[in-house]
Amino acid sequence: MSTAEIERSIIKKFRKQIWCPFVKAVKQYGLISPEDKIAVCISGGKDSFLLAKCMQELEKHGEFRFGLEFIVMDPGYAPENRALIEENAALLGVPVRVFRSNIFEVVTSVTEGSPCYLCARMRRGHL
Repeated sequence: MSTAEIERSIIKKFRKQIWCPFVKAVKQYGLISPEDKIAVCISGGKDSFLLAKCMQELEKHGEFRFGLEFIVMDPGYAPENRALIEENAALLGVPVRVFRSNIFEVVTSVTEGSPCYLCARMRRGHL
């Protein structure tokens, strides 16, 4: 499936399930104003990539101009995991900017059990 087909499917095939509720929420809650610059953080999962594509479509077809930046926080991914995120971003036409850190290394050295909460807090703090 090409980037154009993916973009078209968001607005056409998934109009009722995804596109219309997305646009409605943006308008209802005043989430975006003219000339805003919005950062969309890409985790590599389908939810963050779908948000990125919805934001790109809104930027193209919306009522006013705003800016977008797509950010990937690399907290110490294995090289193959980071490469997969970058490949998927390229396939989808999402120009990502990668920020590197050693958060995984730090978190695993100071926590026992699930490090997810601390890792998430540190990634936000780093950005």
